Amino acid sequence: MSGSCDVVVVGGGPAGLYAALRLAKSGHSVRLVEEHSVVGEPVHCTGVLARDAFNAFGLGTGSILNELTRVRFYSPAGVSVEHETPTVEAVVIDRVRFDQELAAAAAAQGAILHRGRVSAIDIDEDGVTVSCADRSIRARTCALACGASYGLQRRLGLGMPRLLLQSAQAELPAAHAGAVEVHFGADAAPGGFAWAVPVERAEGRFVRIGVMCDADAHRHFRRMVELLGARWGLSAGRCHPRQKVLPLGPIDRTYGDRLLVLGDAAGLVKPTTGGGIYYSLLSAGIAAEVLGPALNRDRLGADTLAAYESAWRKAIGSELRWQAILRRIAQRLDDADIEGLFELARTDGLMPIVRRTATFNRHREFIVALLKHPPARRVLFRAALA
Repeated sequence: MSGSCDVVVVGGGPAGLYAALRLAKSGHSVRLVEEHSVVGEPVHCTGVLARDAFNAFGLGTGSILNELTRVRFYSPAGVSVEHETPTVEAVVIDRVRFDQELAAAAAAQGAILHRGRVSAIDIDEDGVTVSCADRSIRARTCALACGASYGLQRRLGLGMPRLLLQSAQAELPAAHAGAVEVHFGADAAPGGFAWAVPVERAEGRFVRIGVMCDADAHRHFRRMVELLGARWGLSAGRCHPRQKVLPLGPIDRTYGDRLLVLGDAAGLVKPTTGGGIYYSLLSAGIAAEVLGPALNRDRLGADTLAAYESAWRKAIGSELRWQAILRRIAQRLDDADIEGLFELARTDGLMPIVRRTATFNRHREFIVALLKHPPARRVLFRAALA
């Protein structure tokens, strides 16, 4: 058994790495267990992050590849509506470099990285034992940041996200540049949407293509690659996307005795888009703010650590609730409903609402305004009540 420490972090994605960095920086002994041999790989996400996140979380900008200001939305029939932000709200990042920079920063503060897949977390009145294939780590407390994998949460009695969708995505070489594309409809991505995001690397142009849908994500991904091939100048040949489950709602409880759950592992993901990096960093920062004083006072019971869930709910709880409302309605929209909303976007003032209220990380104001818009409300409520 490895020596005891203050905190063992399970998972080396943005949530786990940022929590390890913050806790180590505040003087606590931290060990982090990552199942993959290379931090940041394999890449599971599209890697689009709010530009202001770097200042908000004190992060370096070396992982930024390019900025995004323009997006085209496509209806099931292929009709497009374009939106351009007056300033840069979002950037494309190199996820491997992003994660590895966080890992290096955490290590520089004294966090120790271990490789291995965690098979069990056992909590007793004196501490936590995290078991891997070749070692066990004893700690005073645990931060669970294992991503969208819920076996450990179920065994710990913390529940599951109420909504899960499938996703498939890949980064492909592209001969042509383009704006972000978002495609809706049963053929593109039933119950969700498909996307294409331009990527600019030193070695050339690429595009990240992905789908988020109810089922058969791989088939819908292949169809999207075929649809976008000529426009983006994609090379012919087979592509093997990364597939994963997307949680679109929090688990039942994100804390326990000597335990906090962060980021995707807690289901803290935008229900509207499936984006999780920002909420991962936010929840990790809150976890560090709660765990630090709790460790100093040696008050690590659930009654003390419940402050973590209270804090993230205060920060993003309203966002999650409103986004979940729109997600539940969106799940019920058929292609005719979606075409109706696109017609409103072209003719009846929806785009001014988007320009006035939509921001990359905060969707509540837009959703409320959308539901107050009488023609849009009729379409959305008709679908919700169908």
